[in-house]
Amino acid sequence: MEMKQLAEDVIAGNRRALARAITLVESGRDDHRAQAIELMELIGKSGRQALRIGLSGTPGVGKSTFIESFGMMLIKEGLKVAVLAVDPSSSRSGGSILGDKTRMELLSREKNAFIRPSPAKSELGGVARRTREAVGLCEAAGYDLILIETVGVGQSETVVSEMSDLFLLLLAPAGGDELQGVKRGIMEMADLILVNKADGDLKSAAQRTCADYAGALRLIRKRPQDPKDFPKAMTVSAIEDRGLREAWEEMNTLTDWRRVHGFFDKRRSEQAEYWFGQDIRHGLLSQLEKEPLKSMIAELAHQVAQGEITPGHAAADVLKALQQG
Repeated sequence: MEMKQLAEDVIAGNRRALARAITLVESGRDDHRAQAIELMELIGKSGRQALRIGLSGTPGVGKSTFIESFGMMLIKEGLKVAVLAVDPSSSRSGGSILGDKTRMELLSREKNAFIRPSPAKSELGGVARRTREAVGLCEAAGYDLILIETVGVGQSETVVSEMSDLFLLLLAPAGGDELQGVKRGIMEMADLILVNKADGDLKSAAQRTCADYAGALRLIRKRPQDPKDFPKAMTVSAIEDRGLREAWEEMNTLTDWRRVHGFFDKRRSEQAEYWFGQDIRHGLLSQLEKEPLKSMIAELAHQVAQGEITPGHAAADVLKALQQG
């Protein structure tokens, strides 16, 4: 595959080229990884920048419905929207359903929308290993806004904040003791808390839940990257399209303030540094899957299981071998 041509096709807005490029960066093969690095260098020269929005929430909260309604609203305003949806993978088979695209039937038909589901595999933090690079490819392809939907399994969904400009936490009304369940970890990352399903019989419960979270947010220490009244909680109804425009206005208000005060570019620089460190860690870990270390680890694991050597001693032997090259 010619990387220069692929990069040109992605920048030209070719959807098939974009899909091929994301498949390439998600590949675990060493030769594909070298090509992916070259591709990312080439597409970085486009200089394009999109608004990156991370979205998390527990399963069943209506993330896909919200994304479809929100995305359709933005497309009607003339924007191009990309959705990168991460699905959980089976710990037994390694497979994923990847059904997000089928749940966004209207959005998937739009020519100005691009939806790409990806498996989380063994990655923690709610996103796939190469989601960050997929975001860069979508930016180069000319999309104005990129929605990153996490797996949605709880408090560990914070890695998405390291690749997004805004982090939305979607919650359902009357979900029990959610203030205890969500904890401070993910709440401290959120820029907006959106209580979904604020319609029908759940409308009053949604308003109460929103008030509870608004009060909880006031107890969290003020962040330097936030203007007055942020972060904040709001109610939305994805099925009735209510509250979406107000939420979008708040997102723009926060983004504009951060751009003016230098926090937007500063955050992106910090994220680039974070992913540099992550790539080094992943590279070092991948060396353990190659010979001769792979066989050495298998033998030491057997000795540990038999009680012939302690786990700490075995680990020290592996690290020593790794240092010696």
